[in-house]
Amino acid sequence: MPEQMEVDVEVKTSPEKLWDTLTNSVTVFPTAFPELYKTIEVLEGDGKSPGSVRLLTFTDGNPFAVSKEKIEAVDDEKRTVTYSVIDGDLMKFYKTYKCHIYVEPKGEGSLVKWTCDYEKVVDDPNEPVMIKDFAVKTFKDIEEYHLKA
Repeated sequence: MPEQMEVDVEVKTSPEKLWDTLTNSVTVFPTAFPELYKTIEVLEGDGKSPGSVRLLTFTDGNPFAVSKEKIEAVDDEKRTVTYSVIDGDLMKFYKTYKCHIYVEPKGEGSLVKWTCDYEKVVDDPNEPVMIKDFAVKTFKDIEEYHLKA
C-alpha cells in the first residue's frame, strides 16, 4: 500500500536562486556540499529535463551510498520537479519511491514543499525519517550556500 511523507522547509533564498540551484544540482551539489555528495553523474539526457537519469553517490556516513534517479516531470514556470528512484540502496527497502519538489515564494525567501510517495518492501510502520532529514538538510545547506555567496 503506497504511503506519503512530506515536509515544508522555509529558507531565506529567493525562489529563483533556489530553483536554479536545484535545476543545476548535477554540477552544484558535489562542489557546494562535498560533505553530502561525492558525485552526480548524468547517465541519460541532460540531467535536468524529463527522461534524464542521474546516479548520485553520497559520502560515507550518509544513510545510502548510491541512488539512481529518473526525472519524471519538470515545470520551470511553477518551479516543480518530480523524480523517481529507480535503483540503488534505497530500492532494497522500497518497491517504489517518487518525490515531488515545489518551490514557492514566502516572505523574503522561499517555501520548499517536498513530498514522497513510496511503497515499502517490508511492512514497517515507521516513516523513512532519515531520508526526510537528509532532504531538509540539503535545502538548509542551499540556503547557507546562498547566504555566503
